[in-house]
Amino acid sequence: MEMHETVAFQSNHLMAFKMHMAEVKEAGLRQLYQETIRSLEQNLKELLPYYQAAPTSELRAGTDDKTAFFATHLLLFAKTAVRNYAIAITETATPALRDTFLKQLNQAIMLHGKVFAYMQSKGLYPAYDLKLLLASDQKNAAEALKMK
Repeated sequence: MEMHETVAFQSNHLMAFKMHMAEVKEAGLRQLYQETIRSLEQNLKELLPYYQAAPTSELRAGTDDKTAFFATHLLLFAKTAVRNYAIAITETATPALRDTFLKQLNQAIMLHGKVFAYMQSKGLYPAYDLKLLLASDQKNAAEALKMK
């Protein structure tokens, strides 16, 4: 499952970086975006061969609808926020700030649950079907790699 999490995270962010690339005008930041894109592409190319040993199913061809991308982006944000708040809570020395982080952690957990439920209800995240989940990872990574 960690490979799934890593591939999903990197594929989604690669798509987002590529979508925003035309809007990045400052040369130094543009160079960092290009370097990040190349790095993520290489990472995915190195990880995808490991899927050959895993059971997969075929997914129907995708459409231009970006609902799954946007929902996944939101889910990944919520999941990362939960991790970040959990770490922040353990490193905070101020009780008031710890309480604030705890409140925000609970909000992030609730958001994650809502986004997950939304994706499940729309058939966008086959979390309980390993074959479909891995096939979805491969499809999304391939889509991210072919984007210009």
